[in-house]
Amino acid sequence: MTYNDIRTLFLDYFNKHNHKIVPSASLIPNDPTLLFTVAGMVPWKKMFLGEETPLAPRIADVQKCIRAGGKHNDLEEVGTDGRHHTFFEMLGNWSFGDYFKEGALEMSWDLLTNVIGIDPARLVVTAHESDDEAAALWKKIAGKDAIRLGKDNWWSAGDTGPCGPCTEIFYDFGENVPGGLPGTPDEDGGRYVEIWNNVFMQYNRDANGNLTSLPNKNVDTGAGLERWAAMLQGKVDNYDTDLFVNLKRAVSDLTGVRETPDNVTSFKVITDHLRAVGFAVADGVIPSNTDRGYVIRRILRRAMRHGQLLGHNGALLSKLYPALVREMGDAYPELATNEKHVVEVITNEENAFADMLQNGMKLLDNEIPKVNNGVLPGTVAFKLFDTYGFPLDLTQMILRDKNISVDVAEFERAMAEQKERSRANTKGTKVLWESQTELPATVDTTKYAPDNKMQSKVLAILRGSEFVNSANSGDEVEIALDKTNFYGTQGGQVGDMGELKSGDMVIMTVTEAARANNIVLHRGVLKEKVSVGDNVSTIVDVNNRTQTTRAHTATHLLQAALRQVLNTDVEQRGSKVSPDSVRFDFSFGRAMTDEEKAAVEKLVNDWIAADMPVTHEEMSIDDAKKRGAMALFGEKYGDVVRVITAGNVSCELCGGTHVNHTGEILRAKINKEKSISSGIRRITMSVGALA
Repeated sequence: MTYNDIRTLFLDYFNKHNHKIVPSASLIPNDPTLLFTVAGMVPWKKMFLGEETPLAPRIADVQKCIRAGGKHNDLEEVGTDGRHHTFFEMLGNWSFGDYFKEGALEMSWDLLTNVIGIDPARLVVTAHESDDEAAALWKKIAGKDAIRLGKDNWWSAGDTGPCGPCTEIFYDFGENVPGGLPGTPDEDGGRYVEIWNNVFMQYNRDANGNLTSLPNKNVDTGAGLERWAAMLQGKVDNYDTDLFVNLKRAVSDLTGVRETPDNVTSFKVITDHLRAVGFAVADGVIPSNTDRGYVIRRILRRAMRHGQLLGHNGALLSKLYPALVREMGDAYPELATNEKHVVEVITNEENAFADMLQNGMKLLDNEIPKVNNGVLPGTVAFKLFDTYGFPLDLTQMILRDKNISVDVAEFERAMAEQKERSRANTKGTKVLWESQTELPATVDTTKYAPDNKMQSKVLAILRGSEFVNSANSGDEVEIALDKTNFYGTQGGQVGDMGELKSGDMVIMTVTEAARANNIVLHRGVLKEKVSVGDNVSTIVDVNNRTQTTRAHTATHLLQAALRQVLNTDVEQRGSKVSPDSVRFDFSFGRAMTDEEKAAVEKLVNDWIAADMPVTHEEMSIDDAKKRGAMALFGEKYGDVVRVITAGNVSCELCGGTHVNHTGEILRAKINKEKSISSGIRRITMSVGALA
């Protein structure tokens, strides 16, 4: 039976037993305690708690999951055996106050032994040491004596929330596979593999570990599809099943390397990580340096390292993604629907890391012969991280095969010192620019010029801590111009990116436009020599600006919606508006309810859909106050201010870039709402195509 056959058989069985069949939820959970959907029960957590009404008394699904961060983290084990995955599929059937232990166990046993035809002699069952009822039911239904276990038969998705005793079904892969029964010292040998877990969700655990009974007695089951495929295809190793065989064939076709016992780990890692990265990006995760974005970036870079071990440099997962769509696109249509976006995101990430990987490996190869006592200095590991973007765990993974460890304490000291230097340098740079009183304020055209290109003159160049008349290729500099269409970081909006050119020649890629007083600073590494007095073209990255502009206007709509849904006492207390996300801090004394978050998101999207005009006007501060324009708490304003008005719902003082009609925002999606200090809440939100 193939993966597609097993999914169909499982869902058909429970459909016949009056379960509502639902599609998989997103890998991005609506749960601040989790980075990813780590189990099939995550989408139903609030239904177990009684906070939401269940879609039906009985539900069945196949849920996509990732375990690669936080409490549930299998990343380091992937490739070392045939059973671990970062991405996996969980077959599940759920009862919300309907059937309980007896009904769940009867259906599990019937499906496995009568429908699929597994020999009952190859099945072993366990029960929690306190659960006499489940043990008695196994004796009645299957004639099996349950092995009684402790913590291994108690399940919860996180440290708090719904939980309860569970009973597991194990499959015996036979005498030729080493390993003992569950609960014995050699249980990890691999002979007995858990194939189904029936969790009896009876309790809610609070932060102090206290258990209280849930409103209903519920059933939460999970059966790993990859393990079922191995069992039903007669394979001991999950990576020898049909899905992975086909994905490994795609790896071989791309790299020109055949799988052998010497490189099997790389084939496993790449195929596993292809699924994790592909599905995560399809669900809206963008590789980054924080939260789940960082986890996906680590996984992608780990895959690229294994591609390099196969002799393949450059794009890897982006080239393999079409094979993933072929294998799993029928079951998960979002893979094909979002293919263009996913490939673009992965390609950009791979291109950014490819050169760093090669150069970083050269550095590491030079340092390995110098290693004493099998420990790489933490300063070297930090240089790999700081210069080439190697996460510490990637360096550790590369060295593991050589029996070399890393001085982690020294690495962490180097990291702390770098952060302190960065803070000092940032402050010093700003002080230097602010001391240049002879420099006029930059003529700021970001609010008025529709064109992304203009002609400017170089007024000053800062290299390190020194102002210079000229700088050369390879120098990291900050450049001040007489006028610019680059928006410098201000008012919560991040600065523009783009290029400075001389004719058709790129002089510098601007990685950030910053500000010191009223001077806009263009930061980057020079590609060509530049001197004070040179004429340059300033070319803003239009896509980056457009997405940031959408995000900024969406922030204004968000504040208006919060004041309408919560109360008019809500005030903005800070924000960060960037191309990939909005972070909005506001005054409010409690957590928002799900209903309130849904109402705020709906209001924002209704206003976007209405395509309201957005006006940008300059007026006196007094006229702005008469207009009712909102100001940022604690901010100081001059006599003349800029007022941004969106239809009849929002009117704010703001110097940032904004759309002309709300419809340009496309869509908004609230991702998370949490407390950041007493009386201050934070919302993170995606806009545009990301939403």
